[in-house]
Amino acid sequence: MIFVTVGTHEQPFDRLIRYMDILKENFFSKEEIIMQIGFSTYEPRYCTFSRFYTYQEMMEKIKDARIVITHGGPSSFIAVLQTGKIPIVVPRQKKFGEHINEHQLDFSRNVAKKYENIIVVEKIENIQDVIVGYNDIIKKMKIGIKSNNNIFNEKFEELVQGLFE
Repeated sequence: MIFVTVGTHEQPFDRLIRYMDILKENFFSKEEIIMQIGFSTYEPRYCTFSRFYTYQEMMEKIKDARIVITHGGPSSFIAVLQTGKIPIVVPRQKKFGEHINEHQLDFSRNVAKKYENIIVVEKIENIQDVIVGYNDIIKKMKIGIKSNNNIFNEKFEELVQGLFE
């Protein structure tokens, strides 16, 4: 299953929703695609969708998905990283009327460059190739995200274990 989420921003993200619906119809007919479409005006004809899901429902869909495609909102792709998965991130862009500026594009590029743990797709027509090559792409990437608290706890545990050896 592929899960797509566009977050709760009030501008439509029809470009992503429409394209995924076309992919479902023409290329991924056997794989379920579930979408959270938010305020998008395009309603999918071939994919299961809801405007919004509860946090619990979203997390369940993220955990169950083979691939998660998100907009460039940090909380959306961080939720995916916390499950140990690599998200495909399609930043909303001002030139398409999807946001008020290019902060999602800039932020996503910076995260991809610094942490190498998200796949940024700026041109919508590249999504199909990224989905098809997803498993090969993620083999070369850092999986998930670790908090500083978790890192500290792991190091502390190693230190304590060393004392008893």
